[in-house]
Amino acid sequence: MTYFVYILASRKHGTLYIGVTNDLARRVWEHRIGKGSHFAAKYKVHNLVYVEPFGEIEMAIQREKTMKEWPRAWKIRQIEKDNPEWNDLYDSLNR
Repeated sequence: MTYFVYILASRKHGTLYIGVTNDLARRVWEHRIGKGSHFAAKYKVHNLVYVEPFGEIEMAIQREKTMKEWPRAWKIRQIEKDNPEWNDLYDSLNR
């Protein structure tokens, strides 16, 4: 099974949300309909801007926890390394 650490954004350089899941398409959809998290719903954080896959849940959870502790500038740098335009990656997911 594959696990994913993901970052959602409200807009380019906007509010960020970091999470972990084993079903990325479903989880992002839940965020979009307001069922993902109270924080994401309140701040309209639904654009998928970063995804990192892992083969083991323990590694994914550790990465999520580590990234949540990073300074904001590091999170932005991580997003822009692979997605400089902050494109919403949701439509590119294989559903």
